[in-house]
Amino acid sequence: MPDISLTIVVVLCLASLAAGWIDAVVGGGGLLLLPAMLLGLPGGTPAAYALGTNKAVAIVGTTGAAVTYARKAPVDVRLAVRIGLAALAGSTAGAFVAAGMSTDVLKPVVMVVLLGVGTFVMLRPTFGTAPSTEPVSARRVLAAIGLAGLGIGFYDGLIGPGTGTFLVLALTALLHFDLVTASATAKIVNCCTNAGALATFAWKGTVYWQLAALMAVFNLVGGMVGAHTALKKGSGFVRVVLLTVVFALVANLAYQQWVA
Repeated sequence: MPDISLTIVVVLCLASLAAGWIDAVVGGGGLLLLPAMLLGLPGGTPAAYALGTNKAVAIVGTTGAAVTYARKAPVDVRLAVRIGLAALAGSTAGAFVAAGMSTDVLKPVVMVVLLGVGTFVMLRPTFGTAPSTEPVSARRVLAAIGLAGLGIGFYDGLIGPGTGTFLVLALTALLHFDLVTASATAKIVNCCTNAGALATFAWKGTVYWQLAALMAVFNLVGGMVGAHTALKKGSGFVRVVLLTVVFALVANLAYQQWVA
């Protein structure tokens, strides 16, 4: 446990609670939790400890949200796990590539893609509001495994922020899920990628387990409440949160690229 004040611990726990809620509804909780970790840990703490502790916290909330969704939403768990295993492989490859290159050159590309996606969702009010009645073809399943699994998993290992949001968008577009089902499926995929990342950080010894355990309780509560909220409010509510997170992610990346 790092030497931090009680006030900072309380702030980190509240940030963990809010991040768990956001992540369960539409992904993107890391936009709040990771910066809070970086600011809250003592000066001079290696970033790897913030990343490792963040993963230890996030996997608990993600798992809680995934279980809540799986019990009450029409989730194809086998399909989600197949995509998740592909994402695990993709994130591992992305992490290896990230070790040898600067990701700053990719951030403007990601911002353009996100702005395009946000504009598309705004102009298509029916996007993700109801599932397709047609059966999902094998070709679309393979596309989901390739893009939502390997592709977005690779992005997660390479850059990271907004992975859950990208998963929701990809699953909605490729498999014609409604946004609630896409969020539920994305949580299971996230469990796979988080487990792989956490194993790596734990092996390197860059996890503050005591702090993570405390924050994880709040993240779990936030995740389960967020899942219940999404299930109760429906796809229209998730769409509003999705657009908010997309544009917040663009602002966050722009700040990192040109201001910080």
